[in-house]
Amino acid sequence: MIVRDHKHLTEVVVETMKQTPDPRLREIMVSLVTHLHSFVRDVKLSEKEFQLALEFVNAIGQASSDTHNEASVMSGSLGVSQLVCLLNNGNMGEEETTHNLLGPFWRKGVPDVENGGTLLRSPTPGPAMLVEAFVRDPQGNPVVGADADIWHSSPVGLYEQQDAEQAEMNLRGMLKTDRDGKFWFWSVKPAGYPLPINGPLGKLLKGQNRQHYRPAHLHVMIVKPGYKTMISQVYDQDDELINKDPQFGVTTRLLGDYKRHDEPAPKAGVASPWYKLQYEFIVEPGESKLPRPPIK
Repeated sequence: MIVRDHKHLTEVVVETMKQTPDPRLREIMVSLVTHLHSFVRDVKLSEKEFQLALEFVNAIGQASSDTHNEASVMSGSLGVSQLVCLLNNGNMGEEETTHNLLGPFWRKGVPDVENGGTLLRSPTPGPAMLVEAFVRDPQGNPVVGADADIWHSSPVGLYEQQDAEQAEMNLRGMLKTDRDGKFWFWSVKPAGYPLPINGPLGKLLKGQNRQHYRPAHLHVMIVKPGYKTMISQVYDQDDELINKDPQFGVTTRLLGDYKRHDEPAPKAGVASPWYKLQYEFIVEPGESKLPRPPIK
């Protein structure tokens, strides 16, 4: 169709999108084009800015590899990842939820750990941490026999695949909830860590005068047939960057009290001070499936 002017252009493109056979794809593309064209008009996008935008999008793909997903961290830094999470959980965004972002460091095939065991597989200096957690359904009933996949950074802010000093699968483990829906384990208190800023993300954060460190957190994935897989992060509410997460992942429901203890620990060989985190996760009925690992 021959285009008369910029307003007619949008009408032509929208009508073309409406010819998409798949109804959901049609709905998405019509809305995307409508909002995208409105955005261009709203900011009065210049030709130079448009070319820079294309270069920026291309750079995101060029910065991604088997060991780094630039698109994932960029989406998080725009708040899109968290928005999708909140709108798809907690009664479709109407209630608080313990669901959160997967993050870039999840791995499949972690070793099993007995309740009360440790996630340490190599010497990892730092304060000890005891985690006691419960998994319940929306009615408050314990979810028995659920797999609890745990991973977190070291006290220096590095995950094991980033750090040659850590053994394979250090600070990772698969536990199972008992008859009370409880799982518990020992580890070391995690620290926050920096997002990679040697690519497009770094340029964006610098241009916005934003810092690039995430607050300390513990990753948990709960899996059991009949329940929607729950991916969560429990954040240290006392972290100095708790209000400045560049991934916008911290919600009120996910604030955890990593309580310091100076008295002797209930485990031999654990020095003081040590920390204890108690938390409750809520899983909803739904499909149980594992996500795709963000990196290889």
